[in-house]
Amino acid sequence: MDPKKLLKKMENRAPGVLGNKDFLKSAVLLPLIEKDGETHILFEVRSHDLRSQPGEICFPGGRIDDEDQTEEEAAVRETMEELGIEKADISNVYPLDYIVSPFGMMIYSFAGVIDPTVTFSPNPPEVDHIFTVPLSFFLEKEPKVYRINFDIQPEENFPYDLIAGGENYNWHTRQVDEYFYIYEDKVIWGLTAKILSHFIEIIR
Repeated sequence: MDPKKLLKKMENRAPGVLGNKDFLKSAVLLPLIEKDGETHILFEVRSHDLRSQPGEICFPGGRIDDEDQTEEEAAVRETMEELGIEKADISNVYPLDYIVSPFGMMIYSFAGVIDPTVTFSPNPPEVDHIFTVPLSFFLEKEPKVYRINFDIQPEENFPYDLIAGGENYNWHTRQVDEYFYIYEDKVIWGLTAKILSHFIEIIR
């Protein structure tokens, strides 16, 4: 086949993350809300009955459904469902950078504003309770950062004979930084803290 004709198939192709079809895709919203004349960030405490990360602090969000037209739509829908609010209560939604985690997940994050007059009705199966933290706290307080090291563990029948270096191959080990913010008795860490730190960098 003519190589030019072969590559013609790619002329309208938009590049993405290799292998992303197999990734679990989620979207979250970092909600800003005015409280006592000051901007606050709203957080959820996950229900203690959830199988995944019970009791942890997070932003509203969840898996992107087939019915969601965009990642932003998914973030807004999840926020509405989890906080028990209407779409009209959410405004000024803007994208942050998305995260490709080493565990096969893609997280699309957004920042938006929630109407301060809204009455919240958190969804009990998902949300234990909600709370807010003044934005000024995060502007003034740097997160603590701790490093996690990942070991390379090829499976038992890995074909070392097929690669240069064999069993002495110089694997590049991976390290991940975990961020922690501690506000009063609340510990905000993991991807939530990483998204939060990224947001603070942008608005600074």
